Amino acid sequence: MSSFLAVDMIYKSLSPRIFLTIKFISICLITGALGLELANLYIPLNKIFTLPSLNIILTLERFALITHFLEAVIAVFYAHSKNKIPLNYGVYTFFVGTIGLLELFNNEDI
Repeated sequence: MSSFLAVDMIYKSLSPRIFLTIKFISICLITGALGLELANLYIPLNKIFTLPSLNIILTLERFALITHFLEAVIAVFYAHSKNKIPLNYGVYTFFVGTIGLLELFNNEDI
């Protein structure tokens, strides 16, 4: 319970402009990660040479995609109890990340 209070205090102390900036950056990075994953599927099918250093970037983007997917699943399950449309809020949370969950649990409008 105390960890939730700490998160709530941090959420209320930050300005809305910071949240908008984080949302914008998150949407851009997750869209880029999806593009990288699609390119990674396309490259081996056409036998194109890839750089070995790209594996580190792909590992980081997969971690980010998995994390955002898990946050979206949590949002889908809790959105109905907060009178939100679950699928819409899940997609929103997938792209914006933790900010979407904070808004859901603090009953903020998106």
